[in-house]
Amino acid sequence: MSVSLLRYAESRLPTAHAEFRVVVYRTGEPSGPGASALGGDREEHVAMVMGDVSGDDVLTRVHSSCFTGEVMGSRRCDCRAQLDAALERIAREGRGVLVYLVQEGRGIGLGNKIRAYALQDQGHDTVDANLQLGFDADLRSYDLAAGILRDLGVRSVRLMTNNPGKIAGLDKAGVRVSAHVPHWVEVTEENAEYLEAKKTRMGHIR
Repeated sequence: MSVSLLRYAESRLPTAHAEFRVVVYRTGEPSGPGASALGGDREEHVAMVMGDVSGDDVLTRVHSSCFTGEVMGSRRCDCRAQLDAALERIAREGRGVLVYLVQEGRGIGLGNKIRAYALQDQGHDTVDANLQLGFDADLRSYDLAAGILRDLGVRSVRLMTNNPGKIAGLDKAGVRVSAHVPHWVEVTEENAEYLEAKKTRMGHIR
């Protein structure tokens, strides 16, 4: 898939973890179906950069937006904890990049994610809920993340993830994953079933 990508703005961004360089990318004309992160018109995505990330073996997290967890503080998922852990780890190492993509609900969008939550409340797991709504278990694309990493000069990554599909997706998009860095965070009573489904139904690994 061809994605039109423009480095639109950048500045320093002090955070609770350290000061990063924030780079905002804009995509161009729509290039495919899907809720988001497919290069659609007027989308904006972000890279949080620390140090010189050109070259190989760059500590990297490709992170999908989660309005419910990261903004509203939902405890149904581990997204906010994973985001904080990735930024903290990059700050500690002093070199790395976090690519933040707008692909809510594994690519189905916010409204459909809330519909999936309602199905989960009726006893379906996170995979079956998406399938019942007529979507694949995971609709995310990593072509845009690959384009951002290439623009930053990243040649290969040590990828913070538990998702083998993300490793395969980046590899397919042309980004070499030189190492897998497990990225598990604390399990809570509210997200335990969700995380278990990601392991048993989606193959998430340690």
